[in-house]
Amino acid sequence: MILAITERYELVEKEIGFTERFYITKYFKDIFEKLNITLFPVLTENNLEEIEKICDGLILTGSNIDINPIYYGEEDKKEKIDEYKTDKKLIDLFYKKNKPILGICGGMQSINVHFGGSLYQDIQKHNLENTLHEIKIEKDSFLYKTYGTDKKEVNSFHHQAIKNVAQGFNVTAFSNDNTIEAIEKGNVIGVQWHPEKMNDLSFFKSFINL
Repeated sequence: MILAITERYELVEKEIGFTERFYITKYFKDIFEKLNITLFPVLTENNLEEIEKICDGLILTGSNIDINPIYYGEEDKKEKIDEYKTDKKLIDLFYKKNKPILGICGGMQSINVHFGGSLYQDIQKHNLENTLHEIKIEKDSFLYKTYGTDKKEVNSFHHQAIKNVAQGFNVTAFSNDNTIEAIEKGNVIGVQWHPEKMNDLSFFKSFINL
C-alpha cells in the first residue's frame, strides 16, 4: 500500500537567521514503517493527478500555517504561504476516486473548509503541549469501531477548531467544552488531535483498512 502524505512548511530559527524547510515528522515515518506502508510525500501542486493514480489513500497532516479565512467567507489575511491550495486539489482527486482520506489537526480543518464548513480562528486554550484531555466518542463511528469505547484521552496542539461543520459530515467526537474533535463522512476521516504523536498504531491500522 502507498499513501500520499502532505509535507508542511516552516521557518526554523538559526544563529544566522531563519531557514525554510519542508518536512514530514518522524512520528509518521516510524508508524508507517511498522505497518509496512510506503509514504509518498507531496510538497507542491505539481503532478497531483499522477500521484493520486499510484496512491491508495491520502493523509493531510497538521500544519503551522493557518488556512486563509477567505476560503470560508471571512476577511482575507493575505497569508504568504497557502498550503490549502494543495490540500484542496488533493481532496478533490482522492474523493472523486473514493479513496480514503485522513485529516489530522490542520488536515481535518482543510477537509471541513473544502466541503463548505468554517473555523474558529483562535482558541488558545487548546494549544497545550504535553497535555492530555478526554474526548467523548459517538458509538456509530470509525473511532468507536477502532477503540471500542466512548471515551478516550488525546493530546491537544491546535489554536483553531471547526466552527460550522461541512454539510454531510457527522461529528463523531467532542471534548468536554464541546470543541469538535472528529468528523467523518464515509471513508473521509478528520481528527483534531495528533494520533501519530501518541504512537497510536490501532488508529492507523483502522484507517488503512477502510
